[in-house]
Amino acid sequence: MLKVTLKKIAATLGVSTATVSKALKDYPDISEKTKKKVKSLAASLNYKPNSFAQSLRNQESKIIGLIIPTIVHHFFSNIIYGVIDSASEHGYLVITLQSNESYEDEKNKINLLIEKNVDGILLSLSDKTVNYKHINRLIDDGVPVVLYDKISRSVNCSKVIINDFAAAFNATQYLIDTGCKKIAHIRGPLKPQTTIDRFMGYKKALEVNNILFDDSLVYVSDSLSFENGYNIAPKIINDHTDVDAIFSFTDLVATGVLIRFKELGILVPEQISIIGFSNWFLSKITSPTLSTVDQPGYEMGRKAFTLLYNELNQIRNGEPIKHEIVEIATKVIPRNSTKPI
Repeated sequence: MLKVTLKKIAATLGVSTATVSKALKDYPDISEKTKKKVKSLAASLNYKPNSFAQSLRNQESKIIGLIIPTIVHHFFSNIIYGVIDSASEHGYLVITLQSNESYEDEKNKINLLIEKNVDGILLSLSDKTVNYKHINRLIDDGVPVVLYDKISRSVNCSKVIINDFAAAFNATQYLIDTGCKKIAHIRGPLKPQTTIDRFMGYKKALEVNNILFDDSLVYVSDSLSFENGYNIAPKIINDHTDVDAIFSFTDLVATGVLIRFKELGILVPEQISIIGFSNWFLSKITSPTLSTVDQPGYEMGRKAFTLLYNELNQIRNGEPIKHEIVEIATKVIPRNSTKPI
């Protein structure tokens, strides 16, 4: 079946294509009689507007790019759902790419999205990204960028964040409130701001409660992996036989610790309490279930698209872009891997 076009409708009614286009858009200079005729025929022929042609006229592709550091993280899968749901409500297509926590991959994926003529980009920085020239260049070229989760204060753009410092402080404080006094911390490499802030929140909670910070109680996980937690667990108890709690910077690493302790016959939380971060689905089905910090990825994804959409509207209307920083609330979710207060 041949595609129904504005030209075909115009030829059938004996009017110009411009008249048909204006009638379908309810322009005031077209009579109600003509509008009714055009709309009636368009409906009977099941006419669908050519979105590609419209995007060319508007200089918009109605496509945005979404770059995540890693797909394995439950938090980022929720980000994807939030972005896609919100984007589809406004008629946008989302191209989702993964940087694999690589600075070079991140740059390459951004270039690929620009080649696809995306209207804007949502980006969570890779753990290896320490230079932001590629992002600042994008912004200087007029491409709207919204950073979410893993961000840099060196980039002047809209951002969606949580207060990682406060969230980590509250997680550590919860352990202290349950009676824990010697608390180990598993952190990631000190490159993304999120890891730094969680580490600093942990330290601050110790300070406020007059617990001396001990650098030997801090262990580095090179990746967000179950295996890292599994391998770090025996090191902690071998180094510190009296450790009574662990705050891990992600749930997956915390789960690795939990499983290894179970194999070693260490009782959780009777001997050692464990709290993670993100509130993965996994944290609800471990044995015991894992206490954690709720990090609402779906809400963050929706908000990130909203900020980008606002900037696209500002560009469309010839207005100066107003950058916003939106902070999403977090909370401690107590489960069975920690003692009750």
